[in-house]
Amino acid sequence: MYNTFLPSLINREWAADDNAYFGNIVDSLWKSFDLPAVFSEKGEWSPAIDVSETEAAYLVKAELPGLDKEAIDISINDGVLTVSGEKKMETREEKENYILTESRCGSFSRSFTLPADASTDNVDATFTNGVLTISVPKSEAARPRKIKVS
Repeated sequence: MYNTFLPSLINREWAADDNAYFGNIVDSLWKSFDLPAVFSEKGEWSPAIDVSETEAAYLVKAELPGLDKEAIDISINDGVLTVSGEKKMETREEKENYILTESRCGSFSRSFTLPADASTDNVDATFTNGVLTISVPKSEAARPRKIKVS
C-alpha cells in the first residue's frame, strides 16, 4: 500500500524545494557556531553540484547539461565561489503535445564559502560533456608533506 501511495506524494519540484530548505537549516546551524555558510542558491533552478577535496585542491563539479560554456559565469569574491548561468528554453514544435516535462530552464546561482586554506590565484575551470569542473588549489602551507627524521 505505501509503495503505490508514496510516489504520488513526492514530486521533483517539492524535492528541489526541500533541498533548499535543508540547505537553509544547515547554514543556520553553521552560523550558530560562527562557521561560514555552506549552501546558497538563487534562481529558477538549481543544478546538481558535488564538492570534494584532494590533498592538493578542492573540486567543484556541476551538472549543467544543455548549457554552452559562454552561458556560465564563475567568480570569487571575499572567499566565496559563485557559479551562475542561464539555460535558455528550447524551441518546441507546436505539433508536440507534452505529457510530462522535467527539463529545467532559466537562471541559477550557487555560492560556496571556500575554506581558509584555498588559494584563489590559480583556479582552473573546464567544461566537458555538460559537466563543469572547478579546481581550487590549496595553499602550499596547507598541503600535507613528509618530514624526514635526521
